This record gives sequence, C-alpha cells and structure tokens, in this order.
Amino acid sequence: MNTLYGNVEQAVLDKAKHIKLFICDIDGVFSDGRIYLGNNGEELKAFHTKDGYGIKALGASGVDVAVITGRQSNIVQTRMTALNVKHIVQGQENKLPVLKEILAQINCSPEQVAYIGDDMPDYECMAYVGLSIAVNDAHPQILQLANYVTFTKGGFGAVREVCDLIMQTQKTLEHATGASI
Repeated sequence: MNTLYGNVEQAVLDKAKHIKLFICDIDGVFSDGRIYLGNNGEELKAFHTKDGYGIKALGASGVDVAVITGRQSNIVQTRMTALNVKHIVQGQENKLPVLKEILAQINCSPEQVAYIGDDMPDYECMAYVGLSIAVNDAHPQILQLANYVTFTKGGFGAVREVCDLIMQTQKTLEHATGASI
C-alpha cells in the first residue's frame, strides 16, 4: 500500500491497525543521536517539531506513548512532558523489564505495541513487540530485525512518520489537530 511516505507492506499496515502503545527510544530516534556538551557540563539535544506534532496528534487519537531511554536528561523530561507523553522512563540500560511494566500498567499485550529504535539497546524490546520499527540510519542488526524501516532518519521526522502511519491505518490521521511544538 502506498502511504504518505512511500510503499509499505500490507503485513506492517495490518500490525499498525492494532497499535495501542507506541514506545520510542530517544537518542538516535527523537534526536539525531548527537549530544552537545557545554563547557559548564550542560547537555543539549535537538528535537524536531514534526516529531512533536506527531506525538501530540497520536496521543490525541487514543494511542498511548512512552519513551524508554538509557540516558538521564532534564531535556528529555521537559520535552516529553510538553508533548504529553504519559510514560517517561530514563536511565534504563535494560529496557525490556520497563516495557513489560508499562504493558502491565495499561493492560496491553505485546502485539498491540510498536517500538522504534536505532541501536542494540533496543533489540530485546523490538523482538518482543508486535510492530518493531527501525529508523533509516539504525545499526545494521536493528535494520534486519525491524518489521518496518522508516524512510526518514532519526531526529529528522522518523517518529512523525510512524505516528502518521499508525493514524493512517487507524483512520484517525484526517482528524489530527494541534500545534507543532
């Protein structure tokens, strides 16, 4: 099927129709993976407003959103809170137990989960969920594991692409509203 971003296999679209929870890694997915460190120890990351709009629209459509990241950062907390992300978990190198805790909290099965990642710390989670997604510039092993590889690179709208794909299959994209933040 032809989507807004290109041709997507029917099996991926079938999985996307049933997604109730979208889980994202941060570095390399929401950001381009680079971390800027200032002379006084401050950490900076760039987030794309397209991704922000996508997350807000997906949440408004009824799909829960979570982030699980290995690093700890006030920037991530601030950005994800502004996007109304319900589950923000940082400082977790072993992400799968956290994913399972979130599923138990919201009474969701692995088949109803989409997970987007870019590197080996995401591997176990991606192998566990119903729809595993890799950003275009992910590690080769992650690309091989993924059910879907984004047309867009991490940090440049890949999260928005997945949000649009889920909403398109669930027929909620045409009702998306809000502001790009």
